[in-house]
Amino acid sequence: MPLTEKPENQIRGNPPPIEAFSCRQIDLFQFFLCNTEDQRAELSNAFPLWDCLPRYSMSRQTADRLRKNNNLPPLLSIKCQHLGQKYTLEIQPARILERDGRVIEYFPSSAEEITEDALRKIATLQNQGFYEASKPRSGVSFTIYQLREELKKQGHTKSYKEIVLSLQVLARSIIEIKCEAKKNRAFEVSPYFQRLSSVSRADLIEDPNARWYVEFHPLVTQAINSIDYRQFNYALMMSHTTQLARWLHKYLVIKFTYAQVGKVFEIRYSTVKRDSALLDGFGRNRDATSAMGNALGELQKKGLLLTVKKNIIIGTKGRVEDILFSISPTVQFSAEVRAANKRIDSSKNQLNPGHREEWVA
Repeated sequence: MPLTEKPENQIRGNPPPIEAFSCRQIDLFQFFLCNTEDQRAELSNAFPLWDCLPRYSMSRQTADRLRKNNNLPPLLSIKCQHLGQKYTLEIQPARILERDGRVIEYFPSSAEEITEDALRKIATLQNQGFYEASKPRSGVSFTIYQLREELKKQGHTKSYKEIVLSLQVLARSIIEIKCEAKKNRAFEVSPYFQRLSSVSRADLIEDPNARWYVEFHPLVTQAINSIDYRQFNYALMMSHTTQLARWLHKYLVIKFTYAQVGKVFEIRYSTVKRDSALLDGFGRNRDATSAMGNALGELQKKGLLLTVKKNIIIGTKGRVEDILFSISPTVQFSAEVRAANKRIDSSKNQLNPGHREEWVA
């Protein structure tokens, strides 16, 4: 096949065309329903399927311990559900060549999760995010300095080396998503980031001002195309002290779309354990349930939830079968949900006049 572009452009990753940074889909993705620039600075987008999948359940500490004992698995297999549909994830770790010559395998962890979240936030800025329908592909243009400053602003200070490592892990880790529908089995296999590249004549490891490009996962691109995303308080989510609290925050943004004062959302411990895979590392159920209670308590303290009620479900022989948490939203969270609903209706109407969503319990 003949080359269609100069070799140096291919080596530099074939950046998206200028028009990909100002098309209708990316304009809608970057538009938020809010009153002030300060409010806008706190907002980003959550993706219903992608953000509910347990993509970052292997902690760096757990992986280090397993690696030390030669027990690091070649891949992770995790079962979960979304909207009643069963999924199986198979995650292959990234193989990274260290400066000392060793090759170390890294599973995507919370460090990579907040890196992805920060990049998605940067993608909401003008001339930073892109969407190209002809490929299709979506992503963000940024510098390591900009990404480092964004993480620092959100309370997650990282070194240049740590950020580059996270980007490499996201670009080299493979996630296979299998839909277990009986009549229509489907799967998607892709790196977390479809592409990672930089346009710079300097050494990438030494140039913090090099222009980098990331292409998001196909599920993110698909969601941007169909406006299947929801605005939410990204700054508040990034401020939480635990990965579980961050996961629960996004989960409620995606699931509790009818949040109003007086409405109640019920969530079971068993559901969170299955769908987040963040409670599997606890040796005792008592510790895991305590961690979930603490995470919900943090959401309450941060002004997301008004009440959190715990109901222990007792099964046969007096054993604890499950725990049901009933939560109600604050006025602030209710207002944020209404704004997100209205924004979706407005955006979809621009692409499909006459469209109307029904936001009900």
